[in-house]
Amino acid sequence: MKKIESPSDLEALRQNILSKRDPKRQVVKVCCSTGCRAGGSLKIIDAFKQELTISGLEDKVEIKKTGCRGFCENGPVMAVDPDNIFYNKVETDDVPEIVSETLIHGKPVERLLYTDPESREKITCEKDIPFFGKQVRRVLANCGQIDPTNIEDYIAAGGYGAIGKALSSMTPEEVINDVTDSKLRGRGGAGFSTGLKWKFARQAPGRPKYIICNADEGDPGAFMDRSVLEGDPHAVLEGMLIGAYAIGAEYGYIYVREEYPIAVEHLGIALEQMRERGLLGENILGAGFNLDISLKKGAGAFVCGEETALMSSIEGKRGMPRARPPFPAQAGLDGKPSNINNVETWANVPLIIKNGVGWYTEIGTEKSKGTKIFSLVGKVNNTGLVEVPIGVTMKEVVFDIGGGILKGRKFKAVQMGGAIGRMRAFPVFEFAYRLRYPTADRRNYGIRRDGGHG
Repeated sequence: MKKIESPSDLEALRQNILSKRDPKRQVVKVCCSTGCRAGGSLKIIDAFKQELTISGLEDKVEIKKTGCRGFCENGPVMAVDPDNIFYNKVETDDVPEIVSETLIHGKPVERLLYTDPESREKITCEKDIPFFGKQVRRVLANCGQIDPTNIEDYIAAGGYGAIGKALSSMTPEEVINDVTDSKLRGRGGAGFSTGLKWKFARQAPGRPKYIICNADEGDPGAFMDRSVLEGDPHAVLEGMLIGAYAIGAEYGYIYVREEYPIAVEHLGIALEQMRERGLLGENILGAGFNLDISLKKGAGAFVCGEETALMSSIEGKRGMPRARPPFPAQAGLDGKPSNINNVETWANVPLIIKNGVGWYTEIGTEKSKGTKIFSLVGKVNNTGLVEVPIGVTMKEVVFDIGGGILKGRKFKAVQMGGAIGRMRAFPVFEFAYRLRYPTADRRNYGIRRDGGHG
């Protein structure tokens, strides 16, 4: 694999990849994330390969393994391009009919199309399904579209253009200013200004400096980080490249749950591909910028989702939170300046640098811009992965996207933030309870003032 030695090399490679692609060629994109794999998507891939060979189409149709499209309740899901035909609840027995009807004759298989629960009409295109209607897929834009194990797919989609721009035309301070002005806040839950966090790490004395990706997603029902790493690992790694350049770090770690085997596998593949292409190591893109990233697998300790406990685990110690100050920006990993962001935060960074602050701040609230990914689980009709602009109401998420409560039952409560939702969950619980019992006293319905349960 030829190394990419400059931003112009990167752009030339991108154009070369695109020039070899026929926009009219049929591509079957099968979701192979954790949820759809559990439903048999890998067997569906094998069935397609066998059926295409029988039909003599193995050289004419591309079968692509992709990441999560989000519609987990209806998996396994797949799409046929360029016809924009979306199929849900696919089984291996459906493959021969898809090949004969859709790939050969261009007709959709009606029974595999999504059925609108109210109108009972069949919907052909993914974008017309209500579940996707109010979503704004920015971080998840590549999930379901590219092969996460193929760096060329990511590059063809514009990948690594942001780090090329940063290294060739921006100073580290300018990068930090853009991230600050974008009002990107930590997506791990703390909501602290990402740009300000980077500024503290850059200004802190001492070397080496470290960047860390917190992928120790431990909240029950949460699978946002897992899905991003499974479906678009290079976006996270490109964000880390940009952050390391801005902060002045030369070493990085991704701390990922060992219970995420697909994410671990895809990250390992992505890191190796980056090294082969010269996007990790010394003199990246000919800019004199050096960075190496190591993969560290967690052992399932919930507490290691806390950043100081995570650093202790990387150091080979027991994962225990440390007293602060000093904060990680001053004395983090091995006592050196360190910056920790979670998966989703890092994945937002290339979007800001590539598209500009103006584009990024078009959506969101006054204090927090961009989108947020949610794992929508529980007693709703459409469970899955949802990306919406920050500031949308829970009503829109639960009813417009989630399709409302199962069996038409009444909405009672929703918990934000998993098992430790605390104050974020409390107002919603109280609101839901008071809708039902408007004269009840707070002390009598089992919720403490701090958001815990009595």
